[in-house]
Amino acid sequence: KIKKMYVITGATGNTGKRIAKALLALGKQVKVISRKAEHLTELVSLGAIAEVGDIENVDFLKKAFEGAHSAYIMIPPRWDIADWRTYQDEVSKSYVTALEGSSIEQVVMLSSIGAHLEHGAGPVSGLYPLEQGLKTIKGLSSIALRAGYFFENLNGSIGMFKHAGINGSNVRGNIKIGMVHTSDIAAKAVESFLNFNFVGHKHVFVSTVDLNMQETTEQINAALGTQLPYITFSNADALKGMLDAGLPPTIANGYVEMYESVNSGKFNEGYHGATKTASPTTLKTFLENEFKHAYNA
Repeated sequence: KIKKMYVITGATGNTGKRIAKALLALGKQVKVISRKAEHLTELVSLGAIAEVGDIENVDFLKKAFEGAHSAYIMIPPRWDIADWRTYQDEVSKSYVTALEGSSIEQVVMLSSIGAHLEHGAGPVSGLYPLEQGLKTIKGLSSIALRAGYFFENLNGSIGMFKHAGINGSNVRGNIKIGMVHTSDIAAKAVESFLNFNFVGHKHVFVSTVDLNMQETTEQINAALGTQLPYITFSNADALKGMLDAGLPPTIANGYVEMYESVNSGKFNEGYHGATKTASPTTLKTFLENEFKHAYNA
């Protein structure tokens, strides 16, 4: 019996690497994709096949998908781009074109809460064309994992905590958002591959807990022994802060737009009240085991 071959994009990232390792540990055949061969050394040592190239290159992707049955796809963040949505659209088109007529029958896609919004949610709206594009491919079935806010994203605010003594963003402090650890997203992806028992396309929400930023800051304070306030920034102040921190304008503007869609309620349409997957990693566990180490580094 021929083994199924799995292709994992973003194989050096928080989700892709965990998915590849889990499938390899189960004895599965796995191809892993990265732009740099040296980033794949560990996975190759575990038995993975390396495919080195750029996912914006359709010919490269077609070659990577050859002979494979299933693929995990995502749009990796890029910090060196002039227009975030243009980059996302190019990657989406590359995936859809490469998947058409390929041997891939099943796709698990990393998506996000809010991906139902074609416009108005910053980088999350950039996931909309890929979710929709997958539905146009004959013979393909897909699951879009609409994940919550990554716990790990809180590490990006450590500088603000230390130097300004606050936590803040342009998200109002009383609005609950879904949150999740990337290890639980990876576990759901592996589970989806192993239990893929349907034809067609669907999305599932992957989040552990719904918290607002005030509650999140209280948990950070409990972990650190601090008394940081949560401050809601104006959109202009949030944008200036991100630009001052070195984020490219297209990315900073995208985040402001995304958080404003959270404030308006549009981002969470269809999420609150929907069935969510059970994810075991709590925010408290993340703060104790990972965040504090990053904070004290």
